Amino acid sequence: MQNKGLIKFFAILFALVSIYQLSFTFVANNVKEEAKAFAGDNPDKELKYLDSIGKVKVFDLGFTDFTYNEVKNKQLNKGLDLEGGINVILQISIKDVLKGLANNSKNPVFNKSLADASANLEGNKTYLNKFFEAFDANSKGSVKLASPDIFANRSLQGEGGIDFQMSDAQAQKVIKRKVDESVESAFKVLRERIDKFGVTQPNVQKLGETGRILVELPGAKDVDRIKKLLGGKAQLEFWETFKIEEIGNFLVATNEALKKTEIKKTETKAVAKDSLNALLTDAKDSLDTKKGNNPLFDKMLGQGGGPVLGYFAPKDTAVINEYFKRPEIRILLAADQHNAKFVWSKPTTTKDAKGKDIEAVELYALKGNRDNAPAMSGGVVTDAKDTFDQLGKPAVSMQMNSQGAKIWEELTGRAFSQKSYIAIVLDNVVYSAPGVTSGPIAGGRSEITGSFDVAETKDLANVLNAGKLPASADIIQSTVVGPSLGQAAIDAGTISSVLGFLLVCLWMVFYYGKAGWYANLALLLNLLFLFGIMASFGFVLTLPGIAGIVLTLGTAVDANIIIFERAKEELREGKSLSEAVTASYGWHGAMRSIIDANVTHVLTGAILFIFGTGPIKGFALTLLIGIVTSLFTSIFIARIFIDRNIAGKGDLTFSTNITKNWFTNFHYDFIKVKKFTYIFSSIVTVVSLVSIFFVNGLDEGVDFVGGRTFQVKFEKPVDATVISDELSAAFGTPVEAKILGDDDQLKITTKYKIKEDGVAVDEEVNQKLYNALAKYFPNVSYEKFTNTYDGKKIGVLQASKVGASISEDIKTNSYWAVLGAMAVIFLYLMVSFRKWQYSLGAIAAVAHDVIFVLGIYSLCYKFMPFHMEMDQHFIAAILTVIGYSMNDTVIVFDRVREFIIGNRKGSFEDIVNASINTTLSRTLNTSLMMIIVLLTMFIFGGESIRGFIFAMLIGIIVGTYSSLFIATPVLVDTISSDEKHTIEDKHNKA
Repeated sequence: MQNKGLIKFFAILFALVSIYQLSFTFVANNVKEEAKAFAGDNPDKELKYLDSIGKVKVFDLGFTDFTYNEVKNKQLNKGLDLEGGINVILQISIKDVLKGLANNSKNPVFNKSLADASANLEGNKTYLNKFFEAFDANSKGSVKLASPDIFANRSLQGEGGIDFQMSDAQAQKVIKRKVDESVESAFKVLRERIDKFGVTQPNVQKLGETGRILVELPGAKDVDRIKKLLGGKAQLEFWETFKIEEIGNFLVATNEALKKTEIKKTETKAVAKDSLNALLTDAKDSLDTKKGNNPLFDKMLGQGGGPVLGYFAPKDTAVINEYFKRPEIRILLAADQHNAKFVWSKPTTTKDAKGKDIEAVELYALKGNRDNAPAMSGGVVTDAKDTFDQLGKPAVSMQMNSQGAKIWEELTGRAFSQKSYIAIVLDNVVYSAPGVTSGPIAGGRSEITGSFDVAETKDLANVLNAGKLPASADIIQSTVVGPSLGQAAIDAGTISSVLGFLLVCLWMVFYYGKAGWYANLALLLNLLFLFGIMASFGFVLTLPGIAGIVLTLGTAVDANIIIFERAKEELREGKSLSEAVTASYGWHGAMRSIIDANVTHVLTGAILFIFGTGPIKGFALTLLIGIVTSLFTSIFIARIFIDRNIAGKGDLTFSTNITKNWFTNFHYDFIKVKKFTYIFSSIVTVVSLVSIFFVNGLDEGVDFVGGRTFQVKFEKPVDATVISDELSAAFGTPVEAKILGDDDQLKITTKYKIKEDGVAVDEEVNQKLYNALAKYFPNVSYEKFTNTYDGKKIGVLQASKVGASISEDIKTNSYWAVLGAMAVIFLYLMVSFRKWQYSLGAIAAVAHDVIFVLGIYSLCYKFMPFHMEMDQHFIAAILTVIGYSMNDTVIVFDRVREFIIGNRKGSFEDIVNASINTTLSRTLNTSLMMIIVLLTMFIFGGESIRGFIFAMLIGIIVGTYSSLFIATPVLVDTISSDEKHTIEDKHNKA
């Protein structure tokens, strides 16, 4: 081997760099263990300890040293499924952005196009493109995007903006740029919010041009708090309010009007007293105050006063909002109240008539105007800090700029003279509505008070300082993983990795003797390089990523197997050990087959990386890195050991006494049985397709249809059917509950309100789930049931949500990924082998494998003891199967090509049969390696990836069968008779 010294130098260099990079992970883990020991079971104490030593030197190499923060930033990153934490994908509302750019245009074509774009959104189609299509269809040339009442408004005019002479195509370019700027602005705002939140190693990134932003927060535990932080638009506004005595007559008139349309319901709530009661007394002649006869007042939980119109239950707000939106109700407002805006406070705790604590929200009426604009917006705030008010309660103080200070002084002066109130509103929720008792407030300082805790004031100050989002950010996909579940995943991954590694090593030594030892040493270096590269480039290790590493163990020896098998063939032909090794490492030996096999594998891995999201990208990335490191160690590192042996003792063997004659005289006629294999495969294909399309279908997971899933651990075993019925009744829609592993753990899936986005909906679902299951958790609060924390044993261990819009994209991406992989492989093989028949045979085998696996899942998902859902993990398994199936097929095809070029005698069928038989040892060896590794993962890898591993296990077995009994027979049947005769004449004459 040439340049052996250079290869040794790079191998040693890579090994040292890998050890150096991984050393930071070991040091960081040791520090974390010390922190846990110090804090006991107190996660807050642990976090404070780690924060306190952030600048303390914890790693000394002699020539340099590192603080804990530096070590932490250089460690191997673990994904949420290993670390625990929260992962969300936010969708910036492009509809809101367009409305803002158009100055909330009232143009009917514009607004209809916005609505049509929302209604007709398809997978992988951006909202902006659908809007442009809808606008073209609705306007039919009668209205332009650059109309003065749409986008050619004052705010978009000027350099780089839109003028009314622009065509729609020109305006679209400007609008697209402005939308991109808004998404970039939202990205910066979210990143600033998260940076101030204090999460270790947060990951925030834009996802292409979709208007989506990925946020990963490893170690985050407070689910509701995080979602509020991310989803809040931070639109701060200051509104003047009506007092109850000003709006009370309207409430009385509304109650009277509702009597005529609403069904009377018997209520037991007391009618609110005080100022409202006085109004009722004045209207005694026109109002029957009997309980159950007042649609509006019967919903009131407590009295109002000042700017508060009354207290209501949060569950009643939607109904009351609907009341106030009715035209026949709005017309009851006095002339100066026509633009009144009714809003609610954040929930607070109050007393009911019996003195019991209940949750309630306050109703306010804000003084609006024709443009529905506040008296002052929050854009004037230059600084916000969490503090405490005069009573020692948490609050947020704000400082305004000079313009804001002037408006604030006018506002407070008017409130002082009129004895009125100013509501401080954030994202359409009233946080406080103070009066002014000491005259106009100069200097631009103000304070937000209310029923806050310290964490809420910190978050509120954070979002105000970061600035408001240019549009609403809805959480369309989320995953919450508890730290205890993450540790279980690490344990399962470690066990399966070690066992898989040991089994592969044992088999290589058993089958190849001393050469097997050299392959194992290369395998060890391969793992070191793989982890070193991941640590060096900041790649994230996930549970599917660990599966990718374990699979790499199976494939890392694949190149060695091909080389060793070729060397054995060369030795049988009488070559010396040195000549056999040289020939086996040559292009016409094993290298051509290795390159072809791995290129097809790289292509499927790349497509998986492009179309996958989250953990699936981690799986694809690990797989791709593993292919590169495996080739380097198998081809170059193992060769160094082999050459050293040849130069020394020269006692190298590529087999043992037991295995030296295995498959050497194997002459099975694979082509002769093609009729039977065709019939068998056709029956399987037909049965699979009938089951998929007409009988059982496929168990589509939430990735494909949208929904929420919860992994819930109970204190003792439960009946999944009973839980399913109870939850279905609570949600008013079917809820599926399945046993996940043990009888005390369920996977709960619901599609309740999945088409509605927003933090409030997520909280509602969580609350409904808790309320329905509360009897199974008698001593567990809502917070402990829902949120994650160290040492959590029961409650929600993992939760995920996939919105309807993103599920459509995932499904579309999955289809294109599978079809794209098959198309790319077809083209590559056609270029490599220069005959379309080879590509057709390979694709026929792959299509057979995919249908077979889909059929197994369709036929078996209803009764298998583990989950067999169609999700992203399943698609990853399918693409992996495609790659490995190609490996086997390409090896056989390479041997066919070699024999056709050579002097092999016999008919074309004889040549193909000989190709299969002479590569059978390699085919079965590699498949056996993969099956052993996958079985290890299936048994020890954890419940969450068992269905994923099962798909690959079935796929590898079927892929081996199809390479032998489908791909090559199709090749034989599609090669023309004339070409066969030409090949046979050439070989038999020779």
